[in-house]
Amino acid sequence: MSEKVTCDPKQIIMQNVLKAMPNSQSVKPDSTITCPHCGYSQTDTMPTDRCQFFWKCPSCETVLKPKEGDCCVYCSYGDTPCPPIQAGNCGSDTCCS
Repeated sequence: MSEKVTCDPKQIIMQNVLKAMPNSQSVKPDSTITCPHCGYSQTDTMPTDRCQFFWKCPSCETVLKPKEGDCCVYCSYGDTPCPPIQAGNCGSDTCCS
């Protein structure tokens, strides 16, 4: 079985980064983040090389930051934790150490 071929540079970079991460076989790169203030939701491709500390809601313009104990806004408000958490690498040089 061959892999799906894509010409989108962002997707190619994401696939290469995920392949390089240990334990990344089941890492999901996308998360639907929901604003707790207005309920607006959008699906984003999460960064794999850093934590996303802030997210500005396009609807109500509230700036979200991670809840205490979470490394990023995707872990706090998304339906999928960030790639470093999924791969068990948070705290290493691939996350917010």
